[in-house]
Amino acid sequence: MKGKEVNSMDTTRDVTIGQLVKSKAGRDKDRVFIIIAIIDEQYVLIADGDLRKIDNAKKKKIRHLAVYNVISHEIEKKIMLNEKVSNLVLRRELEKLGLN
Repeated sequence: MKGKEVNSMDTTRDVTIGQLVKSKAGRDKDRVFIIIAIIDEQYVLIADGDLRKIDNAKKKKIRHLAVYNVISHEIEKKIMLNEKVSNLVLRRELEKLGLN
């Protein structure tokens, strides 16, 4: 991934809704997801619209994720405005950003 730095983090303070992450642990290891909610200091909800649908998002510890310096502003805006985000939109956004 050229130009897209991957960082590990221990808290959710430096991540945002709509940010792309890659799973480092579990059966979804090496898959790319989008953060759709921040639960607390350690946990986020992630979905990719494929393996993890938006209505069955995965609760994951931030330390088990590698964080990309890429934010989907379309997803972020929709979630902040309480608009419905479909699985198709998540999949297309990941494709558009070249990560799926």
